[in-house]
Amino acid sequence: MSYYRYQNSSYYRPSFFGGFSFFPPVIKGLLISNVATFVLAGLVSLFTYRGTPVAIVVQQILYLFPLQGGFMPWQLFTYMFMHGGILHLLLNMLILWFLGMELENLWGSKKFFLYYLICGVGAGLTTLFIGPLFGPAAPTVGASGAIYGILIAFGFLFPDRPLFFLFLPIPIRARYFVMIYIGIELYAGISGTTDGIAHFAHLGGAAVGFILLMIDRGSLALPGFFRKVYSSASSRPDLKVMSSTRRDSISDASYYDVNDDEADIQKRIDDILDKISVSGYQNLTEEEKRILFDASKKLN
Repeated sequence: MSYYRYQNSSYYRPSFFGGFSFFPPVIKGLLISNVATFVLAGLVSLFTYRGTPVAIVVQQILYLFPLQGGFMPWQLFTYMFMHGGILHLLLNMLILWFLGMELENLWGSKKFFLYYLICGVGAGLTTLFIGPLFGPAAPTVGASGAIYGILIAFGFLFPDRPLFFLFLPIPIRARYFVMIYIGIELYAGISGTTDGIAHFAHLGGAAVGFILLMIDRGSLALPGFFRKVYSSASSRPDLKVMSSTRRDSISDASYYDVNDDEADIQKRIDDILDKISVSGYQNLTEEEKRILFDASKKLN
């Protein structure tokens, strides 16, 4: 396992000790819970209770309603698991898996889940307090606010990663992909379009995500309790952070009794893991995949 710390920011490179997972636990849980909620909501919509469609009752409880139109505090969390249609659900879940997978492997499950929830709640608050200033208030559903937090984090951490995504005929670097999407959302939100999309929820999720990334780098400071909560989530108990003073003090240390062949293999594995962090597993050569597979078998 490799862990690097540059000034106030941290970078964790996943290795076989804990491993890079294509379906890490939080991503898997979010995918299952969102799909299950969508299916259950569809099933209950088939029934009525005392003449009232059950779907309407569910919506009143779980959708995020405007402050003066039925808002309840728990809706800031529940609305993230409700979706307006199959395409809405599939698009959000695809982006969640496609981009969030690497973030959870990078940060760890606890930090990723906290980041996701904070971005989603921040998106909901933005919809409640800022959205009505630019257009009519309406119930809001979907994980898109939290997804935009993931989008901004991916572009921030992997700015030069080429993305072949959805309708794009050519690859585009992550930083430009994020800038284009945020620009479109900003224009749509300010112009007050009536397309039924909560653009300020998207912008709010992205803005909150950016603030959290700045906090993670040390560029911003959280007050008291919130700093402790976020710091505890950011720490990984299986990683040991070496202070700059400690690192400098052993920079001239010598190593003995290390087998040259093993050292060469480890260096090769490290180079491959670095390549995964930059361009993704799918861009490895067959030889590089074989080396990783052989190494994983030795560890098991």
